[in-house]
Amino acid sequence: MDVLSDVLRVARLSGGVFLRAEFSHPWCVASQMVPEVCAPYLGPSNHLIQYHFIVSGEPWVAVAGEPASAVRLQPNEVVIFPHNDLHVLGSDLRLDPINSAEVAEPDGDGLYRVRYGGGGDEVRMICGWLGCDFARGNPVIANLPRLLHLPMGEGGEADWIRSTFQYAAHEIASGRPGSATVLAKLSELLFIEAVRRYVADLPEESSGWLAALRDPFVARAIGLFHADIRRDWTIEGLAREVGLSRSALGERFQRLVGVAPIGYLGQWRMQVAAQKLSNTGATLAQIADDVGYESEAAFSRAFKKSRGAAPATWRRRQGEGRDTG
Repeated sequence: MDVLSDVLRVARLSGGVFLRAEFSHPWCVASQMVPEVCAPYLGPSNHLIQYHFIVSGEPWVAVAGEPASAVRLQPNEVVIFPHNDLHVLGSDLRLDPINSAEVAEPDGDGLYRVRYGGGGDEVRMICGWLGCDFARGNPVIANLPRLLHLPMGEGGEADWIRSTFQYAAHEIASGRPGSATVLAKLSELLFIEAVRRYVADLPEESSGWLAALRDPFVARAIGLFHADIRRDWTIEGLAREVGLSRSALGERFQRLVGVAPIGYLGQWRMQVAAQKLSNTGATLAQIADDVGYESEAAFSRAFKKSRGAAPATWRRRQGEGRDTG
């Protein structure tokens, strides 16, 4: 079981809002988007992930209010904000930032454009937003930093990302029909590649769900849960299949993931159930069975404890939110 792909599948990523930006020294902008603004292009989303790809120039970027997070970006580098934090970009972050929405204008085919600055050294970038239906409690998104910087370097995936976004820049500049659809898929691929690189570069002493994927025993345990979510798992049975004692697996899992194995399984079942409630017409009894509960009543109790509302109520609210969007 490819656990990372399974978790991102349930998160339901969708890319589709893009902006090409041209800035000139001196300049400083603050950027953050709310899901409602992107809804006409992405469809209803509960969460947004923003990224910037630098085509040319060397801007500074930081999470707003956190000067220690500042990074100087180079051409062909990417910075991602997995939690949609308010952030500032500019030639000098000490300047008073202007809201980027004030200088953005539609540019056709789902694209937007920004031109702003004092006429000095130029920076060009591509900005995009990924929608995510189920960020709450998602173990990938929850464990990513507020600012994810991807230095490119040379070779391998760096060449792939660089050539992909050079192609994307060409698509935006040409205004060819279907560019927004092409860029949407590129955005999803970029985010997945960014997560893979982040996991590979984590220090050995790191903890958290993403770090757990590098531990052969804990990663196997997580993979078994994801491969057979309906099974009536016990810690004893899981430990046997993983090849550790019950106590060793429990300690290792708790230290890396931050929750006991069976507790993690319960959380993941609720993630899958929420996705099914929102995006399928399955009955509550069917969903309860799909995620490993013997009865609809037991599933309803667990879901209400996790999400704060009974499954039917939660599903209705999701539908009302989509209608509003």
